[in-house]
Amino acid sequence: MDTDGTQGAHDPIGRRLRGSVPRAAQPPRPAQPPRPATPPMPRQAPDAGGGSVTEWLSARRPKAGPGVWRYGYVPRPPEQNTAAVGRRLLAWMAGSFLVGVFLWGLWREGTLPYQWVPLKVLTPDRWWWTGTTTPKEQEAVDALVVYQGVAFGAIVFLVGRFGAWAEGIRHFVTDRPQPARAVTASVAAVGVLIFVWPDALGLDWRPLPIADPVLSLVVLVTGGSGFFKVPVLAYTLYALITLAVLWPFARVGGWLDAWSGRPRKGSRKAPPRPSASPLVRAQWAELRAAGQDRAADVLTAEVAGGRMNDVDCVRVAHVWRDATARPDGSVTFADTVVRQGGAAWTHPSGQRDLPARAAEHDLLVGQVRIGRYARDERNPYALRGAGAALDPGVLGTSMLAVGPSGAGKTVGVVRPVVESLALQALTGQCSVIAVCAAGTPLGPDDAYDVVVKPGDPASVHDLDLYAGSTDPDEAAGFLAEGLVGDLETVDTRRAATALAQLLGPYRTVHGRFPAVPVLRELLEGAPGALADLRTRLTGDPEDDARRSAMRRELEARLRQSGTVSDPGPSLADRLGLLDRPVFAGFFDAGDAGRPFSVRAVTHHPLRVRVDLPEQGHEEASRLLARLLLAQFTSVVRSRPQRSHFACLILDDASRTLTPETVRAIQRLRSTNAGVVLGLRTIGDVSESLQGPLYAAVGCRMAFSGVTTWDGRRFAEAWGTEWVETEEVAQHAVFANQPVTRALHKMRKMVTGKAVTTDAVTVRKVERERWSASELAHAVPPGHAVLSLTTVRGEHAPPLLVDLRD
Repeated sequence: MDTDGTQGAHDPIGRRLRGSVPRAAQPPRPAQPPRPATPPMPRQAPDAGGGSVTEWLSARRPKAGPGVWRYGYVPRPPEQNTAAVGRRLLAWMAGSFLVGVFLWGLWREGTLPYQWVPLKVLTPDRWWWTGTTTPKEQEAVDALVVYQGVAFGAIVFLVGRFGAWAEGIRHFVTDRPQPARAVTASVAAVGVLIFVWPDALGLDWRPLPIADPVLSLVVLVTGGSGFFKVPVLAYTLYALITLAVLWPFARVGGWLDAWSGRPRKGSRKAPPRPSASPLVRAQWAELRAAGQDRAADVLTAEVAGGRMNDVDCVRVAHVWRDATARPDGSVTFADTVVRQGGAAWTHPSGQRDLPARAAEHDLLVGQVRIGRYARDERNPYALRGAGAALDPGVLGTSMLAVGPSGAGKTVGVVRPVVESLALQALTGQCSVIAVCAAGTPLGPDDAYDVVVKPGDPASVHDLDLYAGSTDPDEAAGFLAEGLVGDLETVDTRRAATALAQLLGPYRTVHGRFPAVPVLRELLEGAPGALADLRTRLTGDPEDDARRSAMRRELEARLRQSGTVSDPGPSLADRLGLLDRPVFAGFFDAGDAGRPFSVRAVTHHPLRVRVDLPEQGHEEASRLLARLLLAQFTSVVRSRPQRSHFACLILDDASRTLTPETVRAIQRLRSTNAGVVLGLRTIGDVSESLQGPLYAAVGCRMAFSGVTTWDGRRFAEAWGTEWVETEEVAQHAVFANQPVTRALHKMRKMVTGKAVTTDAVTVRKVERERWSASELAHAVPPGHAVLSLTTVRGEHAPPLLVDLRD
């Protein structure tokens, strides 16, 4: 991959990943070639839960709104008024408890009709005195105790069944987090044990009919009390009764989970259960439906044998979708799969995964998880606790992230997004350019195909200032944006014209664009350089029409040179930032170096990182970042094929935006491309561009620590919403009766407040979704407020995201 993205390199594999499936070699080989080795698993498994690729393929991914992590997502049940539900359940439980106490009292008094009939039917008559329920034998006494225990259990069951005790226990105990859940159940268990074994604690009250019925039943079954004369058997029975009493409380309180420290059911660490319908995805049902059973069997065996990872699965599925669009694509696809298995159509770099992963990815839907929506009142109830994710569908509308240094922009958003797009580039669906300062932790060099380090002698690749363009006007356009686009005193269009008047003649004479020192001399109006160029244009009689046109261009430049409105000196001054000894050997427009062209990302699924020399060359770094942004917005709009997503990520976009690039950003969403801009403060953007910038991007993110000035821009962009408010007004109560007035005076003397009545007014008002003050002071550390828009027009309101979870 050393030649991908460089001038003079035309790697056809990138095109093959996007389009046609490679045909089998003719004639066919007598033996199958050895398959590439299985790529080592990254530091994080595909499903982030340690499961297999089959489980990852078969996991649930229900439809959800923009920005919701779909892997294993389970919609929350409808919101309920917790306080009202608690009061209702408490009333039902208390009422049923009182009814149970009343029934047990009637039973103890023997006033319930026919309550002794079952006992007389099931026991011999000789146990009782004739016509009564008075015990005559010891067996009758034990049977009576057992019968009372059965009656107590029946009353408890009826009270629990019709008194909503199961729902109440779930609401008050089970739904509590640990360790509160276990502690609550433990307190209840101790209370019940006190009433089961009061004698053991020296308490003189009647125990609950739980232990005595069991002991009497053992006496009846064994035919006497000899069982209790053996201490081991007796204490074992006592222990079993105690464990039976504690068992329901242990289950309700989750004692085992609390003791072992295991996560609760539904935790993010637990992999979701596969659903019945997506299971066919692991069996490659689409291939089987098209009659390619042999290829499906090969891929199924590769997945089951652990020889394919998530990147391989998504890459093969992507090629299959492209193959079905051609008449012979299915046959060629199946032949390639049978020969190469899961290693088919590997990325030109030969990599099938990244060296390491720092975030959770679901490549099947192209998502990367960046956090969790906070359980905050400002967030909708349905999304509280759900995972927050980004994907090309929202990045295609471009994204603006504003937050101070250390707020988590790079670690929490930029690196996960770069990592996700790099993985998707390995599947042939994306290309990414990450621009950052040297030393920014965006992954190792091995994770990229091209790493450009201007000013570093060890850099393998150079940067093409002209983006591989052959049109002088196009090259002059984005070069003017990069050089003087941020200067309000220089007209960018006049600067582009001045550059075109020099680039065109020079290319006509030399067949290439000038290097930085030469272009600087031409802009400064050096007599020798301009005279030599003019002489060369008049020296060759061939191609008179073109040379005459270029000669007129050069003469127009000579007439403008030195005037008050000449942009040449400003262009030369800015270009001098790149004409420094540290950059010697860089930005060479000839064939000697290996310059990387931004235009390459429009043809190949490349992973590119540009390390800017911020230390000591900040102005040059800003110029290069501005130039890369202008080149990217220009070349992606002119590419003929837009089959894969292209993204430019600027970790620090300070002083890189110009009026033209802001307008171009808004047009990117229709070209299957987008940009991600990181800013420490919106003050790093010209005030005249701040409003258009917020309107141009579809995704906006405000991190913890932004100022009220930055928050004001976000509040204006997010607008307002209708909310329901309650206003309580207190009105004094005036009494007409003497007795009432006396009572009011006495109450005022006791409480110190006059007697009032409350008047509640409920109305809808229009209020800002997030005010500037809330963004500046109410966003906790490690959090951010995120709003999203998809390329299809779907919107997600600004929501509070916990980037640490």
